[in-house]
Formats: sequence, C-alpha cells, structure tokens
Amino acid sequence: PQDLAREQEALFFQDSDTLNIERSRQYPRASEHVEDMIALIEMLMQKGHAYVVASGVYFNVTSFPNYGKLSGNTLDAIDAGHRVAIQTDKKHPADFALWMLDINHVQLWDSPWGKGYPGWHIECSAMSMKYLGETIDIHTGGEDNRFPHHENEIAQSECATGKQFVQLWMHNRHLLLAGKKMAKREG
Repeated sequence: PQDLAREQEALFFQDSDTLNIERSRQYPRASEHVEDMIALIEMLMQKGHAYVVASGVYFNVTSFPNYGKLSGNTLDAIDAGHRVAIQTDKKHPADFALWMLDINHVQLWDSPWGKGYPGWHIECSAMSMKYLGETIDIHTGGEDNRFPHHENEIAQSECATGKQFVQLWMHNRHLLLAGKKMAKREG
C-alpha cells in the first residue's frame, strides 16, 4: 500500500505542476500520524465519548447532542445498515469506528487496544488539528462527504476539544451527465 500511495502521490504532484498549482507547505500522510490518532482516541475515551468492544473502539454518537447539525440527519432518522453492516456490539447503530481490531488487515499498528488500524474519520481530525489547530477556518469536500464523514469529524473533534471544529463548510456538487452523477461505474 505504501508503494502504491507514493506512486499516486508522484502522479498527483506531476499533474499539479503541469497545471501550475502552487504547492502547499504540508502534505500529511495518515500512515505517519497514527500516534496522533491514538492520542485523540484516548482523549475521547477519557472524556466518555468512546468505548472499546471486541471489534474495536467506537465513538458514542449519543454523547454528542449536536450530532447531525451539519447534515440535518437525526439519530432517529439514520438508516443504520444502509452503507455498512451493523456491528451488533455497538451501543448505537450509528456509532462509528475510531480504531478497528482486525489482524487480517493489510496495514496494522500497535495500539493500547491491540493491533489494528484507525477509522477513516479520526485520520482527518487528528491531522487537521496538528497542522491547523483545534478550529479551522474552511473545510471543503464533495457533497457525499457531508454525511457521514464530515458529521463524524465534527462530533469527534468538538467532543475532544470543546470548541467549534470548522467555521465554514463548503461542499461541491456532483457533475451530472444526462441527469446522472458522472462516475466510473457509469462508464
């Protein structure tokens, strides 16, 4: 995975240079920030927002009263099991993974909970806090990231710091072609 990531990174920089895109000062790699992620998870556990079960460490969405404030989704309206199979050991079906315990995964790191790997959302919060601070001015992404990804970033970040995570959210829409989302699966 690391070799493939470096290949893609080189192609990204090549394309960016061709387009005369000014380079950022930082290009953090999630694989180099696992200790930061573990520290953030430990903070969430100490504050009562996370718990450990056999499959990993999960964020307790019911511990954050403002869950859904970005997307408008309420815990009652979330269609659990629509995107990911429901883990029966979770306290609430919408609780999301902070650390997964899976010894068969292709990349594993040691943690206080055992060998595993970080959840998708914790990576973004830990790295943005390290480089941009506990509150960031602008966060962007595709409209498909609004829920659950950005909603989960807000919950874990604000529970950890007690501060507003993002001042301004900007989500771009999908490009439509003949009324359908342009996607590889559509050819």
